Amino acid sequence: MAEDSAKAKAWAIFDAILDDVTPHGQHSNPWEAGGYVADIGTLERLLGAALQVVPDGKTQSGVAALALDVWVAYELRRAGFHHDAVWPRAQAPRVIPTSISGLLDALPARESKPLRDRLEGRNPPSGVVGASANVLGKNYIKQVDVVVSAWDTGPQILISTKRMDSSFGKNAANRVEESYGDAKNLRGRHPLAALGFVFGLRSTAFESEPATARWITDLLEKLGREDDAYDSVCLLVLEYGGEATETSPEEAPPLAEAGAIEDDASPLDVSIVEVETQLSSLPTVRVRRDLAPATLDPARFLQTVVDHVLDVTPITLHKDARARAGRPFVEPAARVKRSD
Repeated sequence: MAEDSAKAKAWAIFDAILDDVTPHGQHSNPWEAGGYVADIGTLERLLGAALQVVPDGKTQSGVAALALDVWVAYELRRAGFHHDAVWPRAQAPRVIPTSISGLLDALPARESKPLRDRLEGRNPPSGVVGASANVLGKNYIKQVDVVVSAWDTGPQILISTKRMDSSFGKNAANRVEESYGDAKNLRGRHPLAALGFVFGLRSTAFESEPATARWITDLLEKLGREDDAYDSVCLLVLEYGGEATETSPEEAPPLAEAGAIEDDASPLDVSIVEVETQLSSLPTVRVRRDLAPATLDPARFLQTVVDHVLDVTPITLHKDARARAGRPFVEPAARVKRSD
């Protein structure tokens, strides 16, 4: 299956799954008794959808890791961050500046419709919207998987995701080393942003290569202890049937990683019948939280990320996120016009 068609098909199924758990666009509150409760059921469905589109990661389509991105972005919207500021968005275009989406919302329908059609169509203006977010770090531009950003605040959350379903001993060290370098690069320019790293590891690693699995776990725990790297790290142990395929990790094209070429934000049509057929027979994927240490648990990861943002921003920002977390919020004072 071609890369663009695989991703288009995956996005259609992902969107349908998220529509099921966000009736009328309303997200459930993840906070219970002062603690963050992650929606693991939705994560497992998204992972099943990725497996349905690309069984056992047989192509380098990026679909397998994309399921993790979609879920993390969904959780940040559950936490109360503005839906347009969380990238990838829940609808196309997946990346759009909040200033532009705010303009579209403010315009009368007759004026906003042609603009929306252009931005959401197959040939949007280059550099205005995108399928992924490129963020300038200290030394180079990095494609970041999940971002919360706005014009007036800059990047506030920067989360990278990686996934490994086979060849554990061969590739694990490289993936962790690359992630450490990326964290240093992003931290150098965005010291107050919440930096996170999510690593998906197939559960077979704990059966076929237990020493390697423990080593990877230890590396991830240490990765979250560095003051100048990640604020929070998560290990998702993924259990599903079928034979693993020998593949190299999914990577973006080098020039896209460096911001030298534009990504393709053009959506492709996928029929409703096809989506419903896929949803009716999703493979079963389980997240084995019992195989990951508490320090790398997804709920802890998400709570740490959200708390970090709310701790380092003024009490006048992130109204919904503060309300959901049970934190106080103060309406910003009206700006006084300066007289000449």
